[in-house]
Amino acid sequence: MRGILTGVVVAYASCVFAGSANAHEAHSPSGVTWKYDGFCCNGDNHTGDCQMISTKNVKITKDGYEISLGPGDHRLITRPHHFTMQQSQARRSKDEEYHLCLYPTEDTLRCFYAPDMSY
Repeated sequence: MRGILTGVVVAYASCVFAGSANAHEAHSPSGVTWKYDGFCCNGDNHTGDCQMISTKNVKITKDGYEISLGPGDHRLITRPHHFTMQQSQARRSKDEEYHLCLYPTEDTLRCFYAPDMSY
């Protein structure tokens, strides 16, 4: 039994560390640097699917967020897109900026990072 549990722990740790090894750093204009979650991020700072987006692309609604993107708003976007996300599904941004991860295509919103809402 002990050998089985050890194997499970090792397998879990391998997945966790393998996932975080693929995550790249987010850089904000204020100089804050942090890593995207491994589940969200594929690639690096130049070819990855995660990057900061402008506040002009995000509208806060009573249900959460409406995110509208066009070419030039995110490196993977080639045509207009409109995504919605509940506030409870958004991840917390560590730099008070909005960030978006698209994977496996530009049509799939994988993760959305938002600053804390204050009232």
